[in-house]
Amino acid sequence: MALRTACKMAISVLALSALTACGGGFGSPATERPDQYTNSNNPNNIETNPENTIWSIFNRKNTDTSVSVNKYLWSASLEVLNFLPVQSVDPFTGVIVTGYGTPPGGGRAYRATVLIDDPALDARSLNVALQTSGGQPVARATTRAVEDAILSRAREMRVSDSKF
Repeated sequence: MALRTACKMAISVLALSALTACGGGFGSPATERPDQYTNSNNPNNIETNPENTIWSIFNRKNTDTSVSVNKYLWSASLEVLNFLPVQSVDPFTGVIVTGYGTPPGGGRAYRATVLIDDPALDARSLNVALQTSGGQPVARATTRAVEDAILSRAREMRVSDSKF
């Protein structure tokens, strides 16, 4: 009987201590909000702006967002480097980052980072950086061959779109 009472008492103490540890004590003040949320005169206050609703994302008045990446270079880069696993892509900045992969018929693993920084279908718009998995430098001729393959495929895509 005394053992049962002691167990109940221990469980009660543990439950109470766990409860107070989570709450940080009773009656503690709430975390204060930054001024940008509490100041109703702030133009960036999203809570008091009556024009800001869930439907406002569909009614954009500013259509200045434009992609300055050549679509043929973008598609050709993904197609030529399709043996590499894509880690991240950002069409707004024109960056494609791949993981390591071995080209067909090759023995060394490479990874590529591609930057397309101009909307023109031009060699100056394309920048390719290759790395080996062992940290060995990649020959400039290899990088140049990949760039040439991407440019050739991009031109083929453009010709087929234009129906020359």
